[in-house]
Amino acid sequence: MTTAPTPSAVSRPRSGARVRTALQKQGALITLVLVALLAFGALRYGSDFATGYNLQSVLADDSKYALVALGMTFVIMTGGIDLSVGSVAALGGVVAVQQSSHGFAVGALAGIAAGAAVGLVNAVLVTRLRLQPFIVTLATLLAVRGLALHLADVKGVSADAGSSFQGLASWSLLGLPVSALAVIVLYLIGEGVLRWTPFGRQVLAVGGNEDASRLMGLRVDFVKGAVYVLSGALAGLAGVFLAAQSGSVATGAGRGWELLAIAAVATSIAAMLMLGACAVETDEEPLLFPEPPPGAGAATADC
Repeated sequence: MTTAPTPSAVSRPRSGARVRTALQKQGALITLVLVALLAFGALRYGSDFATGYNLQSVLADDSKYALVALGMTFVIMTGGIDLSVGSVAALGGVVAVQQSSHGFAVGALAGIAAGAAVGLVNAVLVTRLRLQPFIVTLATLLAVRGLALHLADVKGVSADAGSSFQGLASWSLLGLPVSALAVIVLYLIGEGVLRWTPFGRQVLAVGGNEDASRLMGLRVDFVKGAVYVLSGALAGLAGVFLAAQSGSVATGAGRGWELLAIAAVATSIAAMLMLGACAVETDEEPLLFPEPPPGAGAATADC
């Protein structure tokens, strides 16, 4: 006499096997994109593209896009969208520059706080007033852009040259720019949060089925609000990186970053890498940075 196996007896794939399967599926795509980027750079810019200085400069310059993409990843995972990240980055950069006389730490905290405040506004409008994220963030995109222009007096702002605020452009560790290392650390933290924390599982659950998540007793509004605050804070930090690397924030800073972030998420959401941010690099930002003379600061693109 045979008995049907109980549900508990049915073997489930181990988490390690799932990770290996995911890496096998995505590894080919990641490798292909990297090879395509290297081939494009070599064909367009010649041997100067593969120099250590240029690769370091590209990593440092792309770090701000990767930060915006990381925040957008969490928002999209909950089924939302944040179109305000470009304007928030501009606001964060302007606020950071205005506090640059107090050093990098104070300026960075001010820029992050400004971005988080905008994210909190988005969160309240989406979770409390039940407005559509597309409409809410489109409105804040325009409003925050206007606020940034007002604070910058519609002519851009420049950092205090006598402070340490612009040190980020030249700081490096283990041969890599500090900004790129910071992004790598944040991406690893984001991966850990999604994979091993209750909040990460709730983010995935809300994005999978919001109604079912409510019936399960999950804090859906808290989760959705938290990802918008996170997205705003990371966009503000991206603006800080822009301001610290270039020493100024132009009036058009951050325009189109929301599209870059969405494209980056679409190409790298599973791997949680900066690859998407590099893959959508356009003529708006160079892939070749001329090496400055000895004693000069690092070259960065001001966008």
